[in-house]
Amino acid sequence: MITLTYEFKLIPSQQQIAIIEDMLAVCRKVWNYALRERKDWINSRKCAVNCCSLHQEYIIPGDTPYPNYKIQATNLTKAKITNPELKRTNAQVLQQVLKNLEKAFSNMKEQGYGFPRFKNKYRMRSFVFPQFKSNPISNEYIKLPQIGLVRVRLSRPIPEGFKLKQVRVVRRASGYFAMLSLQSPVSVPDTPASGHPLGIDIGLDKFLATSDGELIERPKFLSQLQSELKLLQRRLKLKSKGSANRHKLNQKIARLHQKISDIRKDFHFKLAHHLCDQAGMIFVEDLDLKTWAKGMLGKHTLDAGFGQFFNILAWVCRKRGVYFGKVDYRYTSQICPNCGAHTGKKDLSERIHKCPECQYEINRDVAAAKVICHRGITAVGQIVA
Repeated sequence: MITLTYEFKLIPSQQQIAIIEDMLAVCRKVWNYALRERKDWINSRKCAVNCCSLHQEYIIPGDTPYPNYKIQATNLTKAKITNPELKRTNAQVLQQVLKNLEKAFSNMKEQGYGFPRFKNKYRMRSFVFPQFKSNPISNEYIKLPQIGLVRVRLSRPIPEGFKLKQVRVVRRASGYFAMLSLQSPVSVPDTPASGHPLGIDIGLDKFLATSDGELIERPKFLSQLQSELKLLQRRLKLKSKGSANRHKLNQKIARLHQKISDIRKDFHFKLAHHLCDQAGMIFVEDLDLKTWAKGMLGKHTLDAGFGQFFNILAWVCRKRGVYFGKVDYRYTSQICPNCGAHTGKKDLSERIHKCPECQYEINRDVAAAKVICHRGITAVGQIVA
């Protein structure tokens, strides 16, 4: 089964914007109430049985079950009788909010994520319509429950053979967007390893170097707009909290941040397609990018967005039938790609690889990319064998 997510810009009317904002507000209240219910239950079980806290205590009966998704969804249905505000929003949308909260708690326990946070009116940015009886898109309009026909900018055609499963409405600094989740029952086999191999070494001096000798400069996405961003954030300190001017300035800062993010993602997509044009197999290092981001060059590492680039490159390779693989990252800059000799650790200032054994001389990033390519070819050969 193939799942695709297509993003389209919505052009709602003022009345529709008011409905979307009201739905976001109701979703936020449901999230905060359900989170408070779970948090109080957890806090009531922290104290020992034979003593109470001197500061405060959560008194909840001992036989009260943990408020999981099933219990909270049942209570949500009952609350609609006494709370007419909940009737204004689609029932399935509110159920999805509780499912997201359940998922947040499971991620906290299983994957070590942080404790879920309460949301203010700016943090609740999206809601989901989980199912549709028929295709809601027709003539550049999408029909959403309770919102009605909303004009949508169809920047690309929806592929044939795919069924619309759900729609997520997202509020961003530049407007409202619809994230369409499309599914097809077709099963696509894994891309076979064939064609011209290409190793890629990433870095901060150059964004990447390929085993074919190509060097890509690192665009400084944040640095180019940092002076403007710094000026706006200085002005923000002078605005009173809760004022209209502070809200307008916050929106301006958010639009600038989104502009930086959009430029970075556009560069990553174009570069991924450029690499796929010249290779049948692409190999990269299996790096721990979280550790990179904590170093003294963490700001520049995060600005480059290597993790996002690897995800986009893997997706583009799968879409275009190019084999994508990761190899061991250790000692790629300390091995000669020509003779395989270990040349020792190099300082960051050394930008030329020169082998003392065979006198092979080349750019150090290109040399590392060649080593990555050799490791990838060896790994593919072992899999095929």
